[in-house]
Amino acid sequence: MKTTYRIFSWNVNGIRAVLKKQALQNLIAEKNPDILCLQEVKANPDQIPSDDYRIIEDNYLMFWNAAKRPGYSGTAILTRDNGSIDFPLGSWIGLEEDLEISQNWEEDKYGTPLEEGRVLTVEYQDFFLVTVYTPNSKPDLSRLKLRETLWDPSFLEYMKILDEIKPVVFCGDLNAAHTEIDLARPKQNEHNAGYTKEERQGIENLEKAGFIDTFRELHPDEKRYTWWSHWGHARKNNVGWRIDYFFISKRLRKNLKSAEIYEDITGSDHCPISITLEF
Repeated sequence: MKTTYRIFSWNVNGIRAVLKKQALQNLIAEKNPDILCLQEVKANPDQIPSDDYRIIEDNYLMFWNAAKRPGYSGTAILTRDNGSIDFPLGSWIGLEEDLEISQNWEEDKYGTPLEEGRVLTVEYQDFFLVTVYTPNSKPDLSRLKLRETLWDPSFLEYMKILDEIKPVVFCGDLNAAHTEIDLARPKQNEHNAGYTKEERQGIENLEKAGFIDTFRELHPDEKRYTWWSHWGHARKNNVGWRIDYFFISKRLRKNLKSAEIYEDITGSDHCPISITLEF
């Protein structure tokens, strides 16, 4: 009997905000994801209003990695508990422990990304699923060096460690557009956060390691975006960036059935994305 996983990812820019707008409830009702990965939840589970919490709890098991700083960052994975997909075998927060210990993770003026709830892993029978909220390089590029020398290499190494055990699916907000087709105005943004050569190289390194950008694999020529600035009516004019991704291990290519972007779903400055895997 085949098992189909419909996996969604969404940077909600505050889970309480999208719940208040009914956006998350509508996504669950309309799209019925088997697994829903969230970034930038900006809350602990106990901060979610009880009625909204019950809506989630009635449909999903919840795994959470909240930031230590209140109202900031954080990730979550919601997974169906109705027998339609395999039951999770385990979960882990953060990067692999040796990577956290061995690197020089000093605090900057924003803190340390190790305490910002940025990585969450859930193991299934067929694969590891990781959701990630990559640190933003900041408008003044003050976190670019951290990304280039610490975060991006460490996250890639973690994916490679998992991939040696079983195939990997990782998704989330990588806070970078990979190539010119992935943003509306590449020339104007060549030296700006989200499109520097260092950030783009980080994504290039993921692909060189054998991980597949699922949307670009199935839609090689489509200009589609997942994030829009609040300024200048960017979303209305579709002046956007594709900075939210699903990557999979190369050996899962045969299992990949679809990769979608849902620009029509509002509630955040990002829109949801999804993949379908069949085993």
